[in-house]
Amino acid sequence: MAETLFALDRRNVHEGQNVFRGERAQEYYRGDFWVEDAPTVDVRSERRTVGAVSIIRQRSASNLFFRRSRQHIREDATDLSILWFVRRGEFAFSNQCGAKVAAEGDFVITRSMEPFLIECRTDGTGLSEVLHVTVPTHLLRAHVAQDCSSALVVPAARGRAVPELAIAEHLLADVFADDGRLCENSARLLVETALGLIGHTVRALEEPRPARQSIAERRLEDVLRFIEVHLSDPQLSTAMVAKGCGISPRYLSFLLRLRETSFSELVWEQRLGKARDWLTNSDPRDISISEIAYGVGFKSPAHFSRMFKRVFGANPREYRGDSGGEIAPPSPMATGFGDFVSGSSLLQ
Repeated sequence: MAETLFALDRRNVHEGQNVFRGERAQEYYRGDFWVEDAPTVDVRSERRTVGAVSIIRQRSASNLFFRRSRQHIREDATDLSILWFVRRGEFAFSNQCGAKVAAEGDFVITRSMEPFLIECRTDGTGLSEVLHVTVPTHLLRAHVAQDCSSALVVPAARGRAVPELAIAEHLLADVFADDGRLCENSARLLVETALGLIGHTVRALEEPRPARQSIAERRLEDVLRFIEVHLSDPQLSTAMVAKGCGISPRYLSFLLRLRETSFSELVWEQRLGKARDWLTNSDPRDISISEIAYGVGFKSPAHFSRMFKRVFGANPREYRGDSGGEIAPPSPMATGFGDFVSGSSLLQ
């Protein structure tokens, strides 16, 4: 549940420097904070903590300033990254490398280990609002490897970056607004998902846009999806896939050659791979080997056991009994898997 980090008005505005980090100065990092002298002063900052992460909604009727100098960094070397969702007004960042301004709808990442000046500016109605998330930089690096000391600004107009960021903001806002019904593990999962989406966005900005897909590539995606959906059906066949995808069996074979595989190789590789994962991540008391065999599309447990041992070097019972995972199964294709199934008549 969110709590008030600090609230300022005309009566206590001069106390801002002493209260912006919370009652015990536990939030953010050391720096100079002040509020522009204006007829109306109404600043409110609310916080929701999730593990080491804080989600903070800050609203203000006047411009806000925060400066961090090298002296502050020497006194307080807390390395935090701040994720800013600009909801109203502007967010301005400046340091020795220059200045950047983010507008409403933009996203910014800043880091605490280089000197900077931040301004949260009000819009035409005299209001500013940001939702910002403080994350220890060593935790954020699992998602964002880029150094954001000079601020990374993602404008709202940057096409494909917007959907992931919008979803991330909604997830974080929902966690912030939770009234206590969300358990801590669920809150952590939602925050971790949001960070993952942000990391995906940052990586996508650095990658060239993918080339436009050809018709064959789109058809191949349809084929792979159909096989994935129907993998548990023991009657899965080239005729079934071709009919379901609206193509001929001959064209299906052509598409799979683009992927450098055959229908048999693809299906058996996926079935055995999923069975291996299922065996690794399940408890024998919850699901039997026979159920796993049928669940991935084998017609009999005996057939499943023979193929599994041929590819992974241990039968399913032996593999599952090695809970430490010391059997290091090679990938199916690396064990002559293609040669094995190409001569098999078990998949028609």
